[in-house]
Amino acid sequence: MPRVIMYTSGFCPYCKMAESLLRSRGVEEIEKIRIDLEPDQRVEMMDKTGRRTVPQIYIGERYVGGYDDLTQLDRKGELAVLLAT
Repeated sequence: MPRVIMYTSGFCPYCKMAESLLRSRGVEEIEKIRIDLEPDQRVEMMDKTGRRTVPQIYIGERYVGGYDDLTQLDRKGELAVLLAT
């Protein structure tokens, strides 16, 4: 299974829903980068993704986007394929 990285914060309901969806699809490890605890990471996240909100998710080398993007991939069946590579 590819490495999953998620920029997150401790008070974000969408982050919790994204984590729940990923775990329901078999993801056991999620590397969380807490932008609320490490403000420099927020700047890095915005530079990399062009977005200001969390979650921002990477699966392997692919930037997936936020929670809405993740659920859209899941509905299309593409999340399972991405996680299987």
